[in-house]
Amino acid sequence: MNYRHAFHAGNFADCMKHALLVWLVRALQRKPAPVLLLDTHAGAGGYALSTGAAERTGEWREGIGRLLDQPAAPALADYLALVRAAGAPTVYPGSPLLLRALLRPDDRLAACELHPEEHATLRRSLGPDPRVAIHQRDGYGAIGALLPPAGGIRRGLVLIDPPFERPDEFAQIAAAIALARRRFATGLVAAWYPVKHRAPSRAFLDGLADAGIPDLVAAELLLRRPVDPSRLNGCGLLVASPPWGFEAAAAEILGAIADTLGIGQATSAVRRLTPERTAA
Repeated sequence: MNYRHAFHAGNFADCMKHALLVWLVRALQRKPAPVLLLDTHAGAGGYALSTGAAERTGEWREGIGRLLDQPAAPALADYLALVRAAGAPTVYPGSPLLLRALLRPDDRLAACELHPEEHATLRRSLGPDPRVAIHQRDGYGAIGALLPPAGGIRRGLVLIDPPFERPDEFAQIAAAIALARRRFATGLVAAWYPVKHRAPSRAFLDGLADAGIPDLVAAELLLRRPVDPSRLNGCGLLVASPPWGFEAAAAEILGAIADTLGIGQATSAVRRLTPERTAA
């Protein structure tokens, strides 16, 4: 399958993922030390909503379109302000554009995209910026190659958001999380995953918990009961070593999205999978 995110830009999954992502980066930036933001599957950067692929599916109208049409809940205000500043509802910013908008002068962004056309568009979208490095490479391989960060940076975030084209994608993500934790123990990891029917995502989360990786939290949004494997019924963001306050903030963010997008059916949940690491 040749996945192109343009068909799905701005849908409910993007809203959920990016609202949580903005909060995580802001939390990291409470301290003045610089951070590295590594986006392993960056995509094209920005996506036109009123023409082309996004207009053909119309998924954005039931996602970011609906959120922008309603008074912003306080938990979503920061995210929605960034989206509007990027050009919504005409253009929706993917994760690399949102991350670049959040960069402080000494922060750094590494954005990886393997697909040649998507990579070329990403390079145009981000433009020249000394804080940003754009790589045409496999995102999973970037974790081993680019971590730990150069230049003495000791804090940061790794976003793992693959297209789920491969049948072993959950296993790939689990291995990537474990590698990122080994190579960048002072950073945090956020991995997006789909929920079509419950068994694959449950096995993924249970496997991570059984592997003994400490300090894991799963935040999920379901538009409907996950009983039809042919539909994207919900999604989750698995966060390793989340900042203080994430669980309460994530519950508020997802609750606000569910209230606006769910038409009475959506549910959200934030669940701690493993305890925080204790000092020896």
